[in-house]
Amino acid sequence: MSVFLKEARATLALALPIIMGQVSQMLIGVTDSIMIGRLGAVPLAASAFAGGVFSVFFVIGLGLLLPVAVLVSREHGAGNDQAGGRWLQHGVILALIASGIEMAFMLILAAGFSHMGQPPEVLVSVHPYYGLIVVSLLPALAFQVFRQTAEALGRPWVPMLIMLAGVALNAGLNWILIYGNLGAPALGLAGAGWATLISRVIALVAIMTWLHNAPAFRVAWPKAWIRGLHAWRFREMLRIGVPAAVMLFFEVGAFVMAALMMGWLGTIALAAHQIALSCAGFMFMFPLGLSMAVGMRVSKAVGEKRVGVLRSIAGGALLISCAVMSVSAVGFSVFGHGLAAGFVSDPVVIELAARLLVVAAIFQLFDGAQVIGSGALRGLTDVRVPAVITFVSYWLLAIPGGYVLGLHTRLGAIGIWAGLAAGLAIASVLLALRFVFQTRHQGKFVT
Repeated sequence: MSVFLKEARATLALALPIIMGQVSQMLIGVTDSIMIGRLGAVPLAASAFAGGVFSVFFVIGLGLLLPVAVLVSREHGAGNDQAGGRWLQHGVILALIASGIEMAFMLILAAGFSHMGQPPEVLVSVHPYYGLIVVSLLPALAFQVFRQTAEALGRPWVPMLIMLAGVALNAGLNWILIYGNLGAPALGLAGAGWATLISRVIALVAIMTWLHNAPAFRVAWPKAWIRGLHAWRFREMLRIGVPAAVMLFFEVGAFVMAALMMGWLGTIALAAHQIALSCAGFMFMFPLGLSMAVGMRVSKAVGEKRVGVLRSIAGGALLISCAVMSVSAVGFSVFGHGLAAGFVSDPVVIELAARLLVVAAIFQLFDGAQVIGSGALRGLTDVRVPAVITFVSYWLLAIPGGYVLGLHTRLGAIGIWAGLAAGLAIASVLLALRFVFQTRHQGKFVT
């Protein structure tokens, strides 16, 4: 147990600024929901629908770029930061290509919104907010490449501060552009889209400026961005990134599908779902940050040939995750009504959101465990089997179960979330077993 606690402390030291950065990113969504919610249930539901579609494409791009953290960490562990800079170079190019392709698909998809079974009043309100957050995908993905590089090289605090500043900037711009303060026109939901786009562009410029000028990154900063590209590096990134992107797509896509099913139940269910998901997603940033740190520490340990600590790194992070998510579960169960009332004044929406938070209290534990497992496996560059596990857990079990319980029983919205909880539970167990299986002969990671 002492070894687990030692590794838990080391992981937490790296994870804390990453967690705070993740929380700051989630706070952008939470503040958007709170400030948009004051406009009414329809704008809130429209932002939930648009944000759900955006999240699918964002996590696909994020998955493609996750190899940056893994590969830079491994080079850093081997004492070769210059090679880490080459991964940064290829990661930026990949981010630009991926975001361009995804933005085109997102704009094409907008033409088919009317066929997705959403309330008509939601579809009327969703533009131009949707178009603005589509454009914000490029700076959002590019930022992740620079951020992951800094974290993999052991410098996570400045990216965290930049992201916190982005939250404050987004909130201030929301106040100005949504409600028409300081002489600006009241743009409503579109104002939130402009605020998101502007804050993401400024955050990208800030982190690039810092990395370029910081002496600690002089060795890792690429000498050129276009020259010296190698196809084998892109192949290696895609070998890890494509399955990781598929895995994230299956997970986030399941929640987007849940949002679509909520829309079939009506605007009230969709608005309540957005509130509960914002709260659950906020707490999920804690184990997600731990997962990122675990992936980097596992990869770095492999680079250093310290493979005997792999299980201790993962186990220590799991202990922290279980402790944090247990506190979260109690908070959701006890303070659900108060949390929901902070988003919207509609008593019907508040009541349903509070009930959904009780279900969230249950699946929070499993959600934390499964993301730790996937992060540890990603550090081993084991991503294909985890992708299959995620597909089975969510799309063969959780979504069909939620559909049956939510739309063919009296449970309604509660049934949809119950299906998600079951899928998370199954995924957490299978991913943990996969990591144990992969580390049974730890010597195979020494090359």
